[in-house]
Amino acid sequence: MALYDKLAEALEKRDPSMYTDAFHDDYEFIRHQTGTSMDREQMVEMMKMMMANEKVVIRNARCVYENDQVLVEHSVMDFPDGTTEAVMSVHILQDGKIIRTETGATLIPK
Repeated sequence: MALYDKLAEALEKRDPSMYTDAFHDDYEFIRHQTGTSMDREQMVEMMKMMMANEKVVIRNARCVYENDQVLVEHSVMDFPDGTTEAVMSVHILQDGKIIRTETGATLIPK
């Protein structure tokens, strides 16, 4: 099973452990929108909170490209504050795990 398929299944099941099992021990998440970064432990906690909140909805998710070095995906996300964003995520892979994720988001006006 491709890594994207595993991540998509985890999101569908709202299973944060299944999702974060794909993270390398040295994982780093970069958000260009805010210029901040988080390590693996911080992302595990964020994924738990996101998946527990039914107001966080990920839709129209698709894999743009995947090979053994990179996974690029796009989705539309609805957030508890009522905002909606188009999100592009680029995951850098190492040893079959995600070692770095960078995202860019565009606010979708209502």
